Amino acid sequence: MPTTQAPTNWAGNITFSAARLHHPDSVDELRRIVSSADRVRVLGTGHSFNRIADTEGDLVNLDRLPHRVEVDPGKGTATIAAGMRYAHVAQALHAEGFALANLASLPHITVAGACTTATHGSGSDQRCLAAAVAGLEIVGPGGEVTRIGRDEDPDRLNGAVVGLGGLGVVTAMTLDIEPTFDVAQWVWTGLPLDRLDDSFEEIFGAAYSVSVFTDWRSGEGVVWLKCRTDLPDPPDPGQPWLGAHPADRHHHPVPAMPPLHCTEQLGAPGPWHERLPHFRPDFTPSNGDELQSELLLPREAASAAFAALRGLGDRIAPVVQVSEVRTIAADELWLSPAYGRDSVAFHFTWVPDHDAVIEVVAAMEEALLPLGARPHWSKLTTAAPERILSSYDRAGDFARLLAEHDPAGKFRNAYLEGYFPTG
Repeated sequence: MPTTQAPTNWAGNITFSAARLHHPDSVDELRRIVSSADRVRVLGTGHSFNRIADTEGDLVNLDRLPHRVEVDPGKGTATIAAGMRYAHVAQALHAEGFALANLASLPHITVAGACTTATHGSGSDQRCLAAAVAGLEIVGPGGEVTRIGRDEDPDRLNGAVVGLGGLGVVTAMTLDIEPTFDVAQWVWTGLPLDRLDDSFEEIFGAAYSVSVFTDWRSGEGVVWLKCRTDLPDPPDPGQPWLGAHPADRHHHPVPAMPPLHCTEQLGAPGPWHERLPHFRPDFTPSNGDELQSELLLPREAASAAFAALRGLGDRIAPVVQVSEVRTIAADELWLSPAYGRDSVAFHFTWVPDHDAVIEVVAAMEEALLPLGARPHWSKLTTAAPERILSSYDRAGDFARLLAEHDPAGKFRNAYLEGYFPTG
């Protein structure tokens, strides 16, 4: 039976407007819910900070659908239930000797939710998580099930994967996999921020996955290197590097927070899924104490972006908990912020003061949008939809794909209508 109590998102800054929240326990039940509803949106773990998942109709959560991880070693793929969290998918794949190429910092998020918003991990040669999708199974507006596959229609798949929830309810995804691998994680502290500019390639090419944390005012950063043990060695972990010093204890991305729930550091090797995320899966992330925004820019704009953010450091630092810089490889997904360009991402974890934060977000966007910045689809932004879409060459194609899959707008909401209005 559906519930009527108003759910909130992960951070508690959004209370959803849905009349009902459903937790179907089978695809057949989901199909009946969808076919009989006037408006439907899907709610995953709620790790979004805007109203992308909101609706005044029916919300559907896929957390009770049967888990499914079917590995095809010959094709190098695994078909999984899209509502599963990455932690559960990763554990099942690793048990069979396989891995995903990359993971986000939180393993608690659902695969479908991450992919439909182009969420990413880190690595100059690693694309966003959605780029691993080789196929989708979608429940459409009449309850029908359709499949979009890379082998059958790769361009349509590139349009559908980052679908913002507008094409239907994704129930299964086929993902590219590879043999399992180990990772060791090292941390350096006290990196002079000038080095981000003059040693950009050396820093972000130093490991399989690299993150730099800072507040943009202190003049220093903390570097996390996640190093595959089957790839060339990272900088000597016992020696200073580019003015930074090797950490002698575990660190949390937010300086004031204890590192108890962070993944193992200090160079101890372990399976990919226990090192690529920043956080362990066996705890519940805190709720209600942060807001988030993120901007992705062409990698060649990194130097100008660093200068702009340092110039805003006195405004950023009082309301930011931490900012993270990562790199992501280009992809071909129509609505991916890394579409067509190798990118650098600037992520911000803010204090939970919306009015104070949104003023700073607006100032940052005023400085970075002219450099080609694209906001993350599920985080805070002040940019007008038309300004955001102007940097996406395939936005018009996506609008036509929406109309084709959902002509009556069953899966639309105010958020999606703002970007892709009907008529």
